[in-house]
Amino acid sequence: MRVLVTGAAGFIGSFTTHRLLDRGDEVIGIDNLNDYYDVRLKQARLDRLEGREGFTFARVDVVDRDSMNSLFRDRRPDRVVHLAAQAGVRYSLVNPQAYLDANVTGFLNVLENLRTHGTEHLVYASTSSVYGSNTSMPFSVHDNVDHPVSLYAATKKSNELMAHTYSHLFGLPCTGLRFFTVYGPWGRPDMALFKFTDRILAGEAIDVFNYGNHTRDFTYVEDIVEGVIRVLDHPARSNPDWSGDRPDPHSSNAPYRLYNIGSNNPINLMRYIEVLEETLGIEAKKNYLPLQPGDVPDTFADVTDLMRDVGYKPETPIEDGIRNFVAWYKDYYGVEGVAHNVT
Repeated sequence: MRVLVTGAAGFIGSFTTHRLLDRGDEVIGIDNLNDYYDVRLKQARLDRLEGREGFTFARVDVVDRDSMNSLFRDRRPDRVVHLAAQAGVRYSLVNPQAYLDANVTGFLNVLENLRTHGTEHLVYASTSSVYGSNTSMPFSVHDNVDHPVSLYAATKKSNELMAHTYSHLFGLPCTGLRFFTVYGPWGRPDMALFKFTDRILAGEAIDVFNYGNHTRDFTYVEDIVEGVIRVLDHPARSNPDWSGDRPDPHSSNAPYRLYNIGSNNPINLMRYIEVLEETLGIEAKKNYLPLQPGDVPDTFADVTDLMRDVGYKPETPIEDGIRNFVAWYKDYYGVEGVAHNVT
């Protein structure tokens, strides 16, 4: 297939692109390489992709309608994995416009081109953050999610609604994946594991929010990508049993699906930190802080539907995942025991 991957220089995007190339697909990667975090890290991910057979890259911002129109007109991808977005819950409190631009306008540009060019399937990134104030665990795609607690979550919920609208109006197969706390090598510097590692190696205290009482469904990046690829190969179909009398958010009478994609194994934050300390051989200094605005105390993914429909099965325990991250971190920066602040 010819697959367009948006956000190809990003954390999940770069891993997804490698996997598609490994199996012989042609990949068109796009990214705007913005400076939300260290551009050198994004470029390093991209450098690993450059020169691989079947890969081409274009520096394109999904918000740029004319550039997106030209890209689809010239390249005509068969399927699209849309991962480009403004990420991060806390940053949405200080720069809300970035989220409306990238996550809403950018997504609209993708949908419009899919409609115009008759693309076979869209797989796009949503987030566990859409569960917001929900407290019934595990989080299920069959539950209502109308109470987000961050603008980031609200923009991702809007993506799900927009995708359904285009599926309904134009028969466009769309599948949304609600990612749960993805971590691993080549990860984002604004995420907890990267920050913790950076500060522990620098001898600085780590900020432990909610006084360490978080639980998170930490999911290793290669498990995530396995799910993305499996879903891409199974275009969404209409559900003949769907009823407007009892509307199930997971599916529709349009070719539309939503799935959780996580480890299905929530881990207490203090255990996560403990494993990192054991891996580094250093005990962390800890600065305990209250729950931050926009954060939720716990996440726990019900992945039953994804397992049933595409055979998804997360396999990486946090001990292995954190060890792999630390090995990458030390190799990437080239110095053990000294942190490099790249945020």
